[in-house]
Amino acid sequence: MLGETDKKRLLERSKINSENIINTVSDIVHNVKKNGDESLNFYTEKFDGVKLDELKVSRDEIAKGHQNVERNVLDSLKKAADNIKKFHQLQIPEEWFHEVDEGITAGQIVRPLEMVGCYIPGGRAIYPSSVLMTIIPAKIAGVGKIICCTPPMPDGSVNDVVLAAADIAGAHEIYKVGGAQAIAAMAYGTETIPKVDKIVGPGNIFVTAAKKLVYGDVDIDFPAGPSEVLIIADKSADAEFIAYDMMAQAEHDPDAASVLVSTSKELAQEVYMKISAIIKYMERSKIIEESLQKYGKIIIADSIDDAVEFSNEYAPEHLIIMTEDPEEVLKDIKNAGSIFLGELTPVAAGDYGSGTNHVLPTSKNARMYSGLSTESFLKKPTVQRLSKEGVQNLKDIVVTLAEYEGLYAHAESFKKRLK
Repeated sequence: MLGETDKKRLLERSKINSENIINTVSDIVHNVKKNGDESLNFYTEKFDGVKLDELKVSRDEIAKGHQNVERNVLDSLKKAADNIKKFHQLQIPEEWFHEVDEGITAGQIVRPLEMVGCYIPGGRAIYPSSVLMTIIPAKIAGVGKIICCTPPMPDGSVNDVVLAAADIAGAHEIYKVGGAQAIAAMAYGTETIPKVDKIVGPGNIFVTAAKKLVYGDVDIDFPAGPSEVLIIADKSADAEFIAYDMMAQAEHDPDAASVLVSTSKELAQEVYMKISAIIKYMERSKIIEESLQKYGKIIIADSIDDAVEFSNEYAPEHLIIMTEDPEEVLKDIKNAGSIFLGELTPVAAGDYGSGTNHVLPTSKNARMYSGLSTESFLKKPTVQRLSKEGVQNLKDIVVTLAEYEGLYAHAESFKKRLK
């Protein structure tokens, strides 16, 4: 498989080290919390080079955004939205009640968050698909108000396709604010931007650091870094498919990670040759090359079991299984953000159209997080009710344990019911 040095580098890939910027981000968060819109306007002019008269996107701007987007793009966004809605509707948990003992009924109810903020990044590329992925699950969950923050372009506008996608998905309000200042605004509220209960959506290192800082005052989805894929493949896999899947992930970012673990030396060699031949013709070839040099790796495994063991330790954001029987391999997968079975299922399917969510944990965080879902926007309070029989059945447990812990008022509150 791998030497310990190479293995450690892969397992610690793309770790976002925010220590160097934490003071800067902390100052931004503090100033926005203290000064509200004044600080938002200051940082928007400083970082985006734009002086805005109005932070909120108007309905006229949204309508023009729709008009300016090509019909085929709008149609694709609407079809993608339909599939995302269908998938996320299936994630709504049921409420339930159960008699755990005679006279003791306990259960769980489901309630949506009241207000959610979705961060829509700018930068290297525009991702209207991510707009759908963050807003639609919140909408399906029944969130009362969904707002979006996104950096303005140099002319002070927001990209037309971002506006169209946010409107299609069902956002209630959109604001021209980006970076750490947007996270602070949604976390604490300003004169213009309301305080939310939860902030979701990907962003750069400043956005991620800000999300970590405000966590606790507001909920967040999870820390997210550069995109990544791990592919498990045997001799039956198509080398050209794998080559393109690795380059597709690498084109996201110079820090993206693309790893192939194969039981076939011949396949591994063929994939390497395919990438070498194709890469120079790719539109984002420089980014792909830098990414593959940093965190690209082709690993030979002695067996599929060894490949799966490494995959579970690696805990990839995206996992593609290209083997003769991918469903059999799936049984042993423990840690992955989203899984793609068979050679006809590239990550791009989940990124855009299959309906699953592409806002996923990276940097081994799939060990403890799942991707964004309808349940990300729901609370599940527990409920209980006792009858007279229930009080009698619980008296020994409650009174004994409360008095043992020295919480005598707890015991007395229960004893009063016995009378």
